[in-house]
Amino acid sequence: MASSLLLFLLCPLIFQSNSVVAQTKSTIAIGDSYTAETNISPWLLSPSGDFAFGFLPLNKTDLFLLSIWYAKISEKTVVWHANGDSPAPKGSKVELNANDGLVLTSPNGDRLWNTTQVLSGRVSRGVFNDTGNFVLQDSDFNSVWETFDFPRDTLLPSQVLDKGGKLRSKLKETDFRKGRFELHLQNDGDLVMYSINLPSDYANDNYYESQTVGSNTSSAGTQLVLDRSGDLYVLRENNEKFNMSGRNGEEDVSIKVSSTNFYLRATLNLDGVFSLFKHPKNSTGSEGWTTVWSHPENICRYTISAGSGVCGYNSFCTLGDDKRPTCQCPKSYSLIDPDDPYGSCKPDFIQGCAEDALSTKRNDLYYFENLTETDWPLSDAALLKPFTEELCMKACMEDCLCSVAIFRSGDSCWKKKLPLSNGRVDTTLDGAKAFLKVRKDKTSFDFSPNPIDGNKNNKETLVLIVSVLFGSSAILNGLLVVMICAGTSIFQYKKKPRRVSKSDTCVETNLRCFTYEELEEATNGFDKELGRGAFGIVYEGVINNNTSSETRVAVKKLNNFLLDQAHKEFRNEVNGIGLTHHKNLVRLLGFCEGGSERLLVYEYMSNGTLANFLFNGDDEKQKPSWKLRLEIAIGVARGLVYLHEECITRIIHCDIKPQNILLDDNFNARISDFGLAKLLNMNESKTNTGIRGTKGYVALEWFKNMTITAKVDVYSYGVVLLEIISCRRCVQEMEQEDEEKAILTDWAYDCHKDGVVDALVEGDSEALDDKEKLEKLVMIGLWCVQEDPYLRPTMRTVVHMLEGIVEVQVPPYPSQISIQYSLN
Repeated sequence: MASSLLLFLLCPLIFQSNSVVAQTKSTIAIGDSYTAETNISPWLLSPSGDFAFGFLPLNKTDLFLLSIWYAKISEKTVVWHANGDSPAPKGSKVELNANDGLVLTSPNGDRLWNTTQVLSGRVSRGVFNDTGNFVLQDSDFNSVWETFDFPRDTLLPSQVLDKGGKLRSKLKETDFRKGRFELHLQNDGDLVMYSINLPSDYANDNYYESQTVGSNTSSAGTQLVLDRSGDLYVLRENNEKFNMSGRNGEEDVSIKVSSTNFYLRATLNLDGVFSLFKHPKNSTGSEGWTTVWSHPENICRYTISAGSGVCGYNSFCTLGDDKRPTCQCPKSYSLIDPDDPYGSCKPDFIQGCAEDALSTKRNDLYYFENLTETDWPLSDAALLKPFTEELCMKACMEDCLCSVAIFRSGDSCWKKKLPLSNGRVDTTLDGAKAFLKVRKDKTSFDFSPNPIDGNKNNKETLVLIVSVLFGSSAILNGLLVVMICAGTSIFQYKKKPRRVSKSDTCVETNLRCFTYEELEEATNGFDKELGRGAFGIVYEGVINNNTSSETRVAVKKLNNFLLDQAHKEFRNEVNGIGLTHHKNLVRLLGFCEGGSERLLVYEYMSNGTLANFLFNGDDEKQKPSWKLRLEIAIGVARGLVYLHEECITRIIHCDIKPQNILLDDNFNARISDFGLAKLLNMNESKTNTGIRGTKGYVALEWFKNMTITAKVDVYSYGVVLLEIISCRRCVQEMEQEDEEKAILTDWAYDCHKDGVVDALVEGDSEALDDKEKLEKLVMIGLWCVQEDPYLRPTMRTVVHMLEGIVEVQVPPYPSQISIQYSLN
């Protein structure tokens, strides 16, 4: 489909002067049509010849935009368009008919756009007038549809915007799809501007408000009007005017311009600034559009809590003299899309904990680029205070997750992580300094082998490339794994397959590809089973290290009779956990993929699963240590924060439950089993996918076919937290007299509402002695299991609640449905 194009470049269209003069048609009748062809005159001209209506070709394509533009100036400035989201292929036709009005069809007859649904009567003719408004009229010359009633990003003199009306910016300078900013005259009469989180329609907080919503209806706004003198105002119900073209709503006669001498337009620009532009009518060709006024005063200060900001991620905003923002990538960063100057930037080097650990230059990897009065205010990872400037730089340099440190106020150091959001240069920051961490060699690949240990360096390089490329497409991953496992890696000579030996790469630091025979030997023929799940069985094994020592491992063998699903799980496990490194995640040591066999090798967790730890025979007299349970709860939460916000590829686990949380030698919690995980790009926060997870831990949005976010993991964590508190399963069969306790989340709320949270930990003396902490933990769990995902906290906020940094308020009733407990 044409609408799938990412970029439309509007090419210059220079009409022959004699063609423009000759074309004087401004009215069309039923049956008139117009075909998109190259190098042709416009379909219609307004009587004065100021405006043209027709198809504008889009550069480097055979696509066209049905639009209205200024006809007498060299810059083809579009003021209205029909089909920005569905550009028309060459040979497409627009036709006027009585029942549907204007209908735009492709050469194969598909309808690309029409006025059918918004007509208020039967059409008799179309009239293009000197205001730039194209009107469809009935037989009595009444308007049944007009372009002025359906504006895009621009208002023209004499055009009004009624209550409920909107302007929407375009996506890019020459891309007419719906952009990131919207102006809306709300039904309460307030004129507001805000940003949209594309590709959804979610609106962020307002960055401009006219405050024309009054205490009574007579003072509320009713229309936004652009008059012929360039005044833009909100007309109130009592006919008073709130003038936007002056300062603070006061009329400023010095900026008035006449539509007699100038072309005027008020446009919501793609950068979110709403401006009045003027262009001399008798232009010599060297004069262009100039700004008369703009709102808001400084859009760079607009902060979006759940988005990149005015500029893209890792970029920063600078305000120009014309009150328009300029977005800029920091040094050693570049635009992801070179054709989108307001888009996100990517580092021109690789940074990450795994990459840093594999480098042979660990102590001299980075330097700092110093930026003054620059900040990314919503990317904070930690505040260090009181701190000196030198300690601030040192703390960031030693933190593999820190990408920039901001030092301000003489003693405050803010460590920040990628992606950086809401970046801006701001003179009000009072001398703040930003230290941007940049890799010296612009890469984490070391292609120069050490002559003393060349084999080791080659393997380190190989492991790093595997780690990076496993974040790519499934096709590329498959080719890479096959290439490595087949022994045809470009980084090693061909060798015969061999069993595990001392000379193999140390599994404690490297991701490694095993042969099936090696793992069969390591597990003694897969004889000791540790556990099993829907897609496979986990076996205990032992492999040898370079140091002549043996390491216990857990080998997960996926069921080959579920080949397609097992393959997907295998890919998710490798893609998901292969690029992660956190103390609360189980480490993936290696993998094997050959024929129908797929196996994953993990570090061995000696204390089993959290399920076995909590539900030891369901004997309430043997509840584990209260203090240890709280440490486990915080550990799981920190692991989820890492997955959601901090790792190279953002991950929604989708199956958090006690069976997928393992405990190491010191009872540290380790999240495992990424077979159902959903991986997101850096700038993504949502996804659409089929239902995943385990009964009892699944958030309501899975059943409502809603967009899935990391909040599904928050829900599952809330259930697990209540299980950790009570040491009982989330769904449990009960005698009839205790059936209200069958569903843990419902019972926990009832206990909290009735002030008897003690019942959740009956017989647990440690927990009963810590009543204040118990109540707080129950409330955190209830916040996490809210039906509305927007009410649930993020996992970072959960950690702050658990650590006492954020106060825990009384939660509303979590009206989760019981339908999930009846689904198999």
